[in-house]
Amino acid sequence: MTARDELSLSRDGVADPVAIAADAVAEPALSPPRHTAAPLPRALGQSHAHESARAQVAGNASYIDDLPELKGTLYAAPILSKVAHGRLNGVDAAAALALPGVRGVVLSADIPGDNMLAAFAHDEPVFAFDTVQHVGQVIGVVVAESVMQARRAARAVQVDIAPLPAVLDPREAHAAKSYVLPPVFVRRGAPEEAMASAPHRLSGRFETGGQEHFYLEGQIAYALPLEQNQWWIHSSTQHPGEVQHWVAHALGIDNHAVTVQCRRMGGGFGGK
Repeated sequence: MTARDELSLSRDGVADPVAIAADAVAEPALSPPRHTAAPLPRALGQSHAHESARAQVAGNASYIDDLPELKGTLYAAPILSKVAHGRLNGVDAAAALALPGVRGVVLSADIPGDNMLAAFAHDEPVFAFDTVQHVGQVIGVVVAESVMQARRAARAVQVDIAPLPAVLDPREAHAAKSYVLPPVFVRRGAPEEAMASAPHRLSGRFETGGQEHFYLEGQIAYALPLEQNQWWIHSSTQHPGEVQHWVAHALGIDNHAVTVQCRRMGGGFGGK
């Protein structure tokens, strides 16, 4: 037994000031740890709000069109092909350049880097040249001081396209072996033998209409030039890395000189 224990045992009978002081500073006995954290919610079978839900419902979520614009911001509107397939003989932008607020027209020859995108087959130009391959293909852009000025000027551009035969039906395209991409075959087993020995075989044709990626926020981007030929791009895209790569590719600069940010999208569904 220690002196402390002796003093503690005698403190009930004797008002020992040393014992009273020792008991006052003594630490309480440690208790075993207890788990007090709330149980984690179930991940399956439960509804969970996504990270922007409250801001969107309250109207506080900002999109690219809500960003404050820097002084001197210019707007681009596309010049679109009205022909499904044709030879592009020339572009006359004189009438567009004469309109108020128009600052310039950008065509394929003005791209400092590579005009071709190589995402699949290196056959998709940023801006059409030589030929156009579908209605709505972008031939260039008109740059102006406002959105409406750019759109009005884009409609004033005269495009000389000599129409060529167009394949507009998938059955005709298959018969002509006119494919968007080269065919890719995945083979496993002997399907021809399995079909020949099948007790029942059905044949028929199924048709469906075209589909549109119906997102509320349209295609939009806001590009900000930075120092030393660098760019910061706000883009409503499902693939910021790909946008970064192809912007750098078209401008002829390194990927690290381009930063692409997508805070949120107003819908995508594969179309962005």
